[in-house]
Amino acid sequence: MSSRSIILTILTVMFVCACSVSKKVANLAQNAVSARLQLSNDDEPMLPELDMMKTKARDTIRITGLNGEDLILMNAVKDDDGEMVAHDVIDAAYVTARFRNVAERHGKIDLEFQVVVPEAMQDTKWQLRFYPDMYILEDSVRLESVIITGKDYRRAQLKGYQQYEKFLGSIVSDTTKFINVWQLELFLERNIPEVFAFKNDSTEVSDEQFASVYGVTQQQAVEHYTNQIAKNWNNHKKTLKDRMYKRYVKVPIETEGIRLDTVIQAVNGDFIYNYVQTISTRPKLRKVDIVLSGEVWESDKKLYLMSRSEPLTFYISSLSAFVDGTERYLTKVIERRVEANTACYVDFESGKSEVKEGLSNNAEEISRIKGNLAQLIENTVFDLDSIVVTASASPEGDQRMNVSLAQKRSESVSRYFDSYIRHYRDSLQREKGFSIDEDGNISKEEVQNIKFIARNGGENWSMLESLIARDTVLTEKQKDEFCELKNTISNLDRLENSMQRLPYYRHLREVLYPRLRTVRFDFHLHRKGMVQDTIQTTVLDTTYMLGVQAIRDRDYERAVTYLRTYADYNTAVAYCALDYNASALSILEELDRTAEVNYMLAVVYTRLGNIQEAVQCYVIACEQNPTYVHRGNLDPEISALIRMYDLNKQDEEEDYFN
Repeated sequence: MSSRSIILTILTVMFVCACSVSKKVANLAQNAVSARLQLSNDDEPMLPELDMMKTKARDTIRITGLNGEDLILMNAVKDDDGEMVAHDVIDAAYVTARFRNVAERHGKIDLEFQVVVPEAMQDTKWQLRFYPDMYILEDSVRLESVIITGKDYRRAQLKGYQQYEKFLGSIVSDTTKFINVWQLELFLERNIPEVFAFKNDSTEVSDEQFASVYGVTQQQAVEHYTNQIAKNWNNHKKTLKDRMYKRYVKVPIETEGIRLDTVIQAVNGDFIYNYVQTISTRPKLRKVDIVLSGEVWESDKKLYLMSRSEPLTFYISSLSAFVDGTERYLTKVIERRVEANTACYVDFESGKSEVKEGLSNNAEEISRIKGNLAQLIENTVFDLDSIVVTASASPEGDQRMNVSLAQKRSESVSRYFDSYIRHYRDSLQREKGFSIDEDGNISKEEVQNIKFIARNGGENWSMLESLIARDTVLTEKQKDEFCELKNTISNLDRLENSMQRLPYYRHLREVLYPRLRTVRFDFHLHRKGMVQDTIQTTVLDTTYMLGVQAIRDRDYERAVTYLRTYADYNTAVAYCALDYNASALSILEELDRTAEVNYMLAVVYTRLGNIQEAVQCYVIACEQNPTYVHRGNLDPEISALIRMYDLNKQDEEEDYFN
């Protein structure tokens, strides 16, 4: 056969193959072919504690015969050539349901579904990329991709890597290979034999020695006999690494974010992959949707975009359904009389007791106290009975005079704010006006007088000690010196005189003393309309109800923080949801055996391996509340018991005939 005939034959084959691929892609688009999601028929729960359930098959495929009559489930295991081989065969059947109830356990949920790839989408030259998306609450999360690669597609990928490796191998790492050593040595031997003698001499020759003998440096000599063209071309190839990688490796083999990347040569039927995704529980989690999208690629070209699949919905069954929402109340004792207090720093002129708003920071402090008084006067729950005003003095000067001065200042402050209260209440009375009854009598709301009691607090030594202890200017030695002085001298006047000789007295006098001149207000109030000194009432236990709501929201860690001290049924539910089985059991065994308690005990006993007690508690729970017959199928612990002992058979038969 001539070379021309061979070329024509190759072109003809390529044309036919191209037409075949185009026709196959057109068929996908015309028939809207797509992969689908379906549920596995393996609905048995995993309970390692019982050692009775087989491990769920993960990362598996299913092969369907030509006529669709036989279904084979195989683990996704590759042989030495990277192709799929049968690993395990179990009975299987298609499941058409679009939803499933799954149980939340240990704060985790297993979502198991199958990615079914029809035969029409499979080709050895294609790569199929499938992207499962999970919709959970308000979030959308893309799960790990499933990649199905045709054998020819993978061969092309590997060929690209081989070409790139060949290119990298052509880059010379040892630059001495570009030196014509033979010519260099020949030149030295003929022209400068004393330099050539260095060849067999182990003595290191410095660049300066070489230059002194030859007249040029070693580097200059080496460069003279280096093939610069080859060297430059080699350096240029180093800069081409990224470009050549993109040229040869058009579609890299991904390893991150991939659940499965398997190579198939030919699958006679549908390709089915078992996908298991474990998620952590979240507050208010009720359901999860899974949707599948996908693409068909040939080399680096996308041939076909698959339409998004119908969602699979997983409804989450949780122990939070067993929470008891009954409101819990606390007994609270209410006192008729209450007290409140505050302090302000009113500055006075030296030796004077008159209140002056313009002095120092008095305006701000007085305004704050007036605001407090206004709130108490207008309070709808309490009436203000009396105010005790206690003024304190700083220790400079005679103690008896300071005590007298403190008394005068408390009396002055009392008069000042008594005047303010009278004026304020009069203005309120004018705003409210008066009322006329049916007989024409004019009435005004009675205003109760507020009694001011003036007391003196003397020299404020206790506060001075506290201020000195917290002071950041004084050293620890100086603080100890003051304490020793205070403990040694009992007479306060002599103590203050001794303090005047301290080197830091000025700091005490100017910075700390003004803060000792306080005025304390103690407000005495009573509840409006209350005659008895105390009454008992019930109020909602908000802490407990927050714990109940946390269980409903499936925030079990938070629920335990609220409920731990109560140690009741709801506490046990929270413990059980967190797999704190011993803690849950210690509470449940002390409670009355209601249907709810018996059911929870059945769950806990099963986890702890006490099967006999578990079965007994579950059977009694169903007798107490028949709805637990059906609920048991949703909880893996109870479902395992039902299968082991064929429980509820009579109840199910009665439901069937009814």
